[in-house]
Amino acid sequence: MRTERNLTRLDRVFARLDREPERPAHIDVPRMSRHRVVLFSATLAFYGAIVWAVVITSWLVRLDWQVMFFRPYQQWSEIHAFVDYYVVLGQRGPTAVMIAAWLGWRSWRQHTLRPLLALCVSLLLLNVTVGAAKIGMGRLGPHYATTIGANEMWLGGDIFPSGHTANAVVTWGILAYLASTPRARRWLSALSAVTSLGVGLSTVYLGTHWLSDVLLGWAAGLLILLALPWFEPLIARAETAVFDLRDRWRARGTVPAPVPATVPAPAPVLLKPRAAAQDEAAVRTSRTPAYLAPGPHTARSERTPVTPVGSRRPPHTDRGSRGTTSAARPLTGG
Repeated sequence: MRTERNLTRLDRVFARLDREPERPAHIDVPRMSRHRVVLFSATLAFYGAIVWAVVITSWLVRLDWQVMFFRPYQQWSEIHAFVDYYVVLGQRGPTAVMIAAWLGWRSWRQHTLRPLLALCVSLLLLNVTVGAAKIGMGRLGPHYATTIGANEMWLGGDIFPSGHTANAVVTWGILAYLASTPRARRWLSALSAVTSLGVGLSTVYLGTHWLSDVLLGWAAGLLILLALPWFEPLIARAETAVFDLRDRWRARGTVPAPVPATVPAPAPVLLKPRAAAQDEAAVRTSRTPAYLAPGPHTARSERTPVTPVGSRRPPHTDRGSRGTTSAARPLTGG
C-alpha cells in the first residue's frame, strides 16, 4: 500500500519558492486614513516636545547627564561585546543592503518595483529630515560634552536625533509597511519597534548618544513611516516610468526580421498551338533521310554476298555436298 509523505513546514516553504513568479492580483497599499493622520500628528507633537525640552535645558537634559555619569558600559561590562555587534542593526550601510536584497527578491517575484521604490523613498526622506535636524541643532555627544548640565546645542555636533535609532525604525519598519497580510504587519511592526528601541539603548549603553537623542530618533523614523502613504502616487508614477523606459529599450534592441531578396521572374515560355506542333512533326518525317555512306543506294538483292573464305564446318570424307545425290550410298530395302 502506497502512502504519501507528510510535508513539513520547510517543504511547504520550498514549494512556495519553486512557483513561477507572479504579480499579485491585489496589492494592499496603505492609505492615509484618519487613524494614521492622528498617529502622525501625535508623533509630530512628541518630536516637537523633545526638541523643546532639550532647548530649554529641562529635566530631560538633567536625565541625560545622570545616565552618562552612570556609565552603563562599566556597570554591565559583560554584555559589551554583544552590544557592539547588536548596534550594527542600526547602521545604514549593512541594514540597507540586507533589506534591499530581500525587497529586490520580492520585486522580482511579484513583477513590481514598489517594494524597492518605497525603500528608496524612505531612505531619501531619512537622509533629508534627520540629516537637516542633526546639522541644524548641532548638539555634541556625551564623549565631547564641555559643560556639565548644559544641553550642548549649536556647537557643531551631529548626534541629535540619533541616526542609528531612526535608521533602525525605517529600515526594519519598511518590512511591516510592505507586509501583504494584516497579521504579518502586526508582528513585523512589533519586531521593528523592539529592534529599533534596542539599537537606541545600545548607543546609550556605549555612551555615543544621550537618552533624548534616542527618543527623538525613534520619533523621527516613525514620522517617515507614517508619511509614506502620501508618497504612494509618486511611487506608482515612478514605477510606470521605469517600465515604459524598459519597454522602449527592449524595442530599440530588437533586430528586425531580414527582408527576403527578390528573385527575378523566369522568362515566359511560349506555348505553341497543338495543330502547329503536329504540322511541324509531319514536315520533319517527310524529309529525305540522310546517309553517312556516300554513293548511290542499292537494293539488298543487288548487293554482292560476302562469304568467308573457307568453310566453317569440319571436313567429312563420307558427306557430299548439299544438293547432289550420293552415288556411293547403297539402297537398302525394308
